[in-house]
Amino acid sequence: MSSPVHPVDPTPVPPGDPAAVPADGAGAAHPVDESRPRGRILLFGLQHVLVMAATPISAIFLMSATLRLSPGTTVDLLSAALLLSGIGSLVQSLGPWKFGPRLPFVMLPGGAPLILFLSIAQQHGLRTATGAVLLTAAFTFLVLPLFSRLLRFFPPLVIGTMIVIVGVNLVKVGALLVTGQPGTPGFADPAHLGLAFATIALIVVFTRLLRGVLRQLAVLLGLAAGTALAFALGQVHPGSALSGRLVGLPRPFPFGAPVFDLLAALPLLLYTLASMAEATGQTVINAEAVGKDIDVRTDVPRTVRGDALTSLLGGCFGLPLMVTSGENIGIVRVTGVRSRYVTAAAGVVLVVLGLVTPVARAVSVMPPAVVGGAAMVVFAVITVLGVQMLGRARLQDHTATVTCAVALALGLLPILVPGVYSGFPSGVRILLESGVAVGALVAAVLNVVFHHPARHTADTAGAVPADAPGPAARV
Repeated sequence: MSSPVHPVDPTPVPPGDPAAVPADGAGAAHPVDESRPRGRILLFGLQHVLVMAATPISAIFLMSATLRLSPGTTVDLLSAALLLSGIGSLVQSLGPWKFGPRLPFVMLPGGAPLILFLSIAQQHGLRTATGAVLLTAAFTFLVLPLFSRLLRFFPPLVIGTMIVIVGVNLVKVGALLVTGQPGTPGFADPAHLGLAFATIALIVVFTRLLRGVLRQLAVLLGLAAGTALAFALGQVHPGSALSGRLVGLPRPFPFGAPVFDLLAALPLLLYTLASMAEATGQTVINAEAVGKDIDVRTDVPRTVRGDALTSLLGGCFGLPLMVTSGENIGIVRVTGVRSRYVTAAAGVVLVVLGLVTPVARAVSVMPPAVVGGAAMVVFAVITVLGVQMLGRARLQDHTATVTCAVALALGLLPILVPGVYSGFPSGVRILLESGVAVGALVAAVLNVVFHHPARHTADTAGAVPADAPGPAARV
């Protein structure tokens, strides 16, 4: 198997940009390792923050609305999310010791780990969900030496199926923010639905009319415009945002001392295997975007360690697992600025925002219908990414079609029919009611049954869920 990655840089670099200097020139640093004037680095870093800010905001509001958290707890969690996103971005960008690949990465909460956290919290309580995050972070360190051998059981067919299930589940969660739970007072209030649809329409308008980086801000602009509309309609009460302390740290263990339950944590533990495969793909794609040669065997574990360390710290503040994000790579491609010090600057900005409590309080006044409308769009994109990955999984092969179909059927069942496993023992129900874990496990098992590694070496070589072709997709 090939370890070194020798990517071709697909990013056009603006004329006169220092990144245009060849990395192999005499005495020249690679563009990834180039420092720039502090003012420019800070502006580029702020740009990354603006593009990515919608993700931690949406994640925390999903948590708050789904678990019915108090406004004070919501503010603490949002501060913690911004703070840990900043710390994680610094770790991945600067790469201290054996943590972080020294690539322009941003770390965020959300996605599949969020929905699994919410599921555990609803079934077993927030203290158990916090314990599950801490157990999973420790488990990641434990299995890291073996994970490269396990990657062959998670080819694009398995990962793509899992991502589709995750996306459908998250869209449902976002929709419930808008409608409320069925049977509760005010369920599917037309005013809330109208506000959510208006937010979605605004996102579409911004996406259609804006260009470049502004288009990447369409979700964030939609959130702001939707909140402004809600304020005009009298659905926003900003008084609480103007009171309280100016600077402060979020509370550690806001839900109380964590409870460690291996059985309850099983869905997150299973997801970790797929998460490590995803981190592999993210690292390879990021390296190609910046034109840097990496050794998958050494750089990918650094990414995974950065994820695990940040998640361990985040768990102490009540957050779900933190993961590296590939969305910021789009900014790198647009601007041609490949320096990892830019995302490090973004990390500094996020840390400052996490400590300045009025920022978190101001964001906390956004109506759930607005956040839910934007979240449905953001999370539906996850489903589209899963479909795109399945498009590379040779579904014309009948056995691959059967694998995907069975995994989707069993994975979507508890999502589409809540309570379907209510008659099962509680220990079994924990796993079965996690559609993501069931779908991933079924797809992995059927993939082994139909595509034994010894017979399909090409499939195992494509185990890394990377978008990039050629050697970059191999470990």
